[in-house]
Formats: sequence, structure tokens, C-alpha cells
Amino acid sequence: MGILKSIFTWWDGATIGTRFSLRGMDKVGEDSLGNVYYEGGKDVHGRPRRWVIYSGANDASRVPPEWFGWLHHQIDERPDAALPPVRAWQKPPVPNLTGTALAYRPPGALDAGGQRVRATGDYEAWTPDA
Repeated sequence: MGILKSIFTWWDGATIGTRFSLRGMDKVGEDSLGNVYYEGGKDVHGRPRRWVIYSGANDASRVPPEWFGWLHHQIDERPDAALPPVRAWQKPPVPNLTGTALAYRPPGALDAGGQRVRATGDYEAWTPDA
């Protein structure tokens, strides 16, 4: 990432100001998506401050559930030490796909062909004279 890009853009990774503020903070870990997690200092309640530096687009839905729990002080230890191993039936988390070609489009949506299923006949429209 170029120095000018890191000064002026925030939507595609951490800015240079954020990187300077990480000095003296502890790198806690990294998730499977490449996001890096830090801890250091205290918040107004006396708890340690925790934050994430995204790899790529700054999208909160790209934080896996176990790290979300750590960020929000639901667990104190790192997720790999505090949580049980992943079960075979668990699916990997999926980021928010809204606005992409993979977004859900219900039947009848214009992007999905625009043809709605016909009404079943159990609906009777209200009229003021009835």
C-alpha cells in the first residue's frame, strides 16, 4: 500500500494514523481471513481496549464469530484458547453479500427474472362498500 493511499483512504485497510496509534499495543492474534487483532490501554470502564485491523475492505461482517466475542469482551482469553474446537457440522462464517452478485434475490425480484408466483386465490381485496 502506498504512503499517500494510507494517508487519505480508510475503506481499504488501516490509515497511517491508525498504524501510528498501534505503537506499544500488543498484537493478540490473527484470524483465518487475515484480520489482525490488538489489545492495549484501558477504556472508560477500565477494561482493556481491543480492536481489529482488517485485511482488505473495512467490513465488520468479515470478523469471525469467535473473534467478535473477544472484541466485545464476551470472552477474556484468545478464542483459540478459550473456545472448544470447531465441530464438523459447523459452517464457516460468510461475510455480508449485499450489493454483490452473490446476494440473495427472492423469487419475483427484478434481478431474478421479475416473475412472481401467482396468488393462490385465498386473498379477497377489501372494498369500502362491502
